[in-house]
Amino acid sequence: QVQLVESGGELVQAGGSLRLSCTSSGRAFSLYAVGWFRQAPGKEREFVAAISWRGATPVYADSVKGRFTISRHNAKNTVYLQMNDLKPEDTAVYYCAADPYGSGSKLRHDYNFWGQGTQVTVSS
Repeated sequence: QVQLVESGGELVQAGGSLRLSCTSSGRAFSLYAVGWFRQAPGKEREFVAAISWRGATPVYADSVKGRFTISRHNAKNTVYLQMNDLKPEDTAVYYCAADPYGSGSKLRHDYNFWGQGTQVTVSS
């Protein structure tokens, strides 16, 4: 069982930066692919970024490519989402999710474990 806790969300002005963290209590976190998803009010949860358990080439949604960077620090059981040049449309609850031995899927149903989310609000 993997428990995930997101942190780092807050209110920021457009053009600003935030770094979200996804920390796991599981001992084998390095064996999990991790994805970040987000859900804005009234919208479906959408894919943002993912990294495989091997830490191979990350994948990104087109809307965040070039602005967001996903990385992992396995010794700290943590995956980060660095978000730069934030825009009001990035406002959402951000969730991390884990998939054992995953390749870093863009699909929600590929992930077995989910965190509770952290709120990111970008003001214009």
